[in-house]
Amino acid sequence: MLPSFDQIPCPVLVTDQAGLVQSVNHHLLKILGGVKESWLSKPMEHMFSMASRIFLQTHVWPLMLREGQVSGIRLQMLSVGEKQVPVYVNSQMTVLNGIEIYTWVIYLSLERSRYEQALLQAKKRADETAAELTKSERFIRSLADAMPGAIAYWNKELRCQFVNKTYQTWFGRNNQDMQGVAIQTVLGSRLFEKRYPLMIKVLNGENQQFERPVKKQDGSMVDSLISYITDRDEKGNINGFFAVVRDISGLREADAAIRLSASVFEATSESIVVMDRAWNIMSVNKSFTQRTDFTPEEIKGQSIDILKSAEHDKDFFRSINRLLRARQFWKGEVWFKPKEGAIFLARLSITAILTEDKVVSSYVAMFADITKQRKVERRMQFMALHDGLTGLPNRSLLMERIGHLIAISAREPRHIALLFLDLDGFKQVNDTWGHATGDQVLKAVATRLSSLVRPADTIARIGGDEFVILLDNPESIDNVAMIAARVIDSVNMPIMVDEQTSHIGTSIGISFFRQDHATPEDLLKRADAAMYKAKATGKNTYQFFD
Repeated sequence: MLPSFDQIPCPVLVTDQAGLVQSVNHHLLKILGGVKESWLSKPMEHMFSMASRIFLQTHVWPLMLREGQVSGIRLQMLSVGEKQVPVYVNSQMTVLNGIEIYTWVIYLSLERSRYEQALLQAKKRADETAAELTKSERFIRSLADAMPGAIAYWNKELRCQFVNKTYQTWFGRNNQDMQGVAIQTVLGSRLFEKRYPLMIKVLNGENQQFERPVKKQDGSMVDSLISYITDRDEKGNINGFFAVVRDISGLREADAAIRLSASVFEATSESIVVMDRAWNIMSVNKSFTQRTDFTPEEIKGQSIDILKSAEHDKDFFRSINRLLRARQFWKGEVWFKPKEGAIFLARLSITAILTEDKVVSSYVAMFADITKQRKVERRMQFMALHDGLTGLPNRSLLMERIGHLIAISAREPRHIALLFLDLDGFKQVNDTWGHATGDQVLKAVATRLSSLVRPADTIARIGGDEFVILLDNPESIDNVAMIAARVIDSVNMPIMVDEQTSHIGTSIGISFFRQDHATPEDLLKRADAAMYKAKATGKNTYQFFD
């Protein structure tokens, strides 16, 4: 059975090795709310903010399990109403009845000095009433010795009355040897003269606190926070003061790590969402707010479903859940709906955060808006496969589509016809009216050709005034001839450009795919040869490749 911690004048928490709460005192319940039983057997991390939970899992617990103690850890505890309270945490592993327990002593940052003073006053009172409070005295002495900070008590004559185990370890001075030793002897004359004004103030009831490097017995130098805390008896008389020396090197490192994590969380250009295991949003960063228009206050507690768009069905999100359960990670693209405005495409990654028991405790999602990037990619892809002037497929896309139809014809009966067009009289238009007018004529021809064929067919521009029509499964040779005649009639119609009338014609060569293992290049060469035959017969006509 664990001893009572209510006599300890600051919040105390006891957990097992898995971080499950075994006991809390009433000082901690004042911060957390609820009753003691409501917290027992729950993970201690629920008492802290999300950033502190991550820091506990990644830094504090590994250090605790490796060294058996931690000190001066700065965290954010969640009080009643989910408000964040800055605290300092010390912990010590002890064995009780053969079981490892972890005692966590918590100091409110704003009231740390008061807690330390009350703790040491309780230690003194325990010494004075040792006969009546043997168990409490033993526990408090053990707790003082377990604290990583060095503690010494000096009376009004500035002579030592008590030092804890840490003090003895740091400075190589035995508790018995320290009894009655003058503080001037310990500090040396020079440092004593410098600190003496602070001692006068603390003996007048003014607590003092300052930082200075401290040299330990082993020669190492550490950054330390030193507190002089007035000791008063029940009548208010000052009997002396406590000197508490704390190594804050680790605290500074922890502060730096927390500040770095917080700054990265807020400064990253990617939007970050932290959710609980039920997919309810716990926190978001500035980038998330800027992209979705949801403020942290209005989005907190909402389901991530608030961002879902109609672009994905339920099966899509079920597949994400399956992969997360199997791999604890998912990455892909998702369409999100912001608070206002149009949906946007996001590159999303989700990581499951696991407890030591490999149970999902939360999810961290990061996403970036790639809508503009995707539009640029599609535009570049379009430009790579289309003619820049007319917007028609270019030679590369034409050859790809011919190859596709040839591949289909190997599996099922299919006719493929290719019409190679070369404009007659186009050079005269360029020479007479200029290339700008010539470009407008080419665009007009492209528009007319597109209106003459089916959606399944392809119109391509493969050269200056050369066009190709790919007919997918035409009805017959006569049907192809009829289309060629319609093309000639359409191209022959006058073209108006800037009040100038242009007259051009076209010669057409036609080739067919006849299951003779021809390649797309062979089919195009045959149509080109037939086109030259049409020009040789007088232009503005069509010819078939024999």
